[in-house]
Amino acid sequence: MKIDSKYIMREIAGEKVVVRQGTHGVDMTRIISFNESAAALWEEFCKKEFTAEDAAGFLASRYGIDMETATKDAGNWISRLADCGAIIE
Repeated sequence: MKIDSKYIMREIAGEKVVVRQGTHGVDMTRIISFNESAAALWEEFCKKEFTAEDAAGFLASRYGIDMETATKDAGNWISRLADCGAIIE
């Protein structure tokens, strides 16, 4: 899977959010707000193909968490992006 290049991460009022670029009349329900780890995942994988396992491995390595927690967190991140159409399978 990969992140659709139409979506970009921006910092707005100190928050990292993802929006679809080039869209007029942005639907505010489709803006995703990221915490530090979600933003790190985005920066790591926004320009390359990846799997859920890749994302979990990144989280486990970067934050020193166990793979079970990393897998759950990576799945939640991917699910949120997929819900907004930001993931291409």
